[in-house]
Amino acid sequence: MGENNNRGKSFRHVGKNRAKARVRDGHENLCRGFTFIELLVAVAIVATLAAIAVPVFTHQIHKARNNRAIAEIISLEAQISLYRDTNNALPGSLNDIGAGGMLDPWGNPYVYLQVAGTPQGHLRKDRFLVPVNTDYDLYSKGRDGLTQSPFSVPVSHDDIVRASDGAFIGPAAEF
Repeated sequence: MGENNNRGKSFRHVGKNRAKARVRDGHENLCRGFTFIELLVAVAIVATLAAIAVPVFTHQIHKARNNRAIAEIISLEAQISLYRDTNNALPGSLNDIGAGGMLDPWGNPYVYLQVAGTPQGHLRKDRFLVPVNTDYDLYSKGRDGLTQSPFSVPVSHDDIVRASDGAFIGPAAEF
């Protein structure tokens, strides 16, 4: 029986240590990680911030590309004007001013058409179907890469255009 008493005492002693270990481990486990609800709240906050930030970011990228296309059309217009002053004639194409391979911010080539000699159906027109330039058309097809002659057609709204003989350069939807 002496052995049983020793065993019992040892067992009780070990049992007490295990209970203490469980309390200590249980307490440490609470401090070590996050609950499922806390993780869900954190994910919801991040998702909300992303839902706000992504559209703002894409809008800024779109504005930057439009501004770049406007700046490039202004530059091309200056080169065409210099060519006209030097040669007393408009260039036949953008190749004549060294910009034949120039692409807009969306990867499409800029379109240049002289008004003289171009069929009426190919010239850019405002909402009243009146040609917007008397000398030449110069434009980017915009983000969708599609265009049609009148600005009033939805596929032309995103085009960046030169209109009123250079008095306006911007999105066709704003002309």
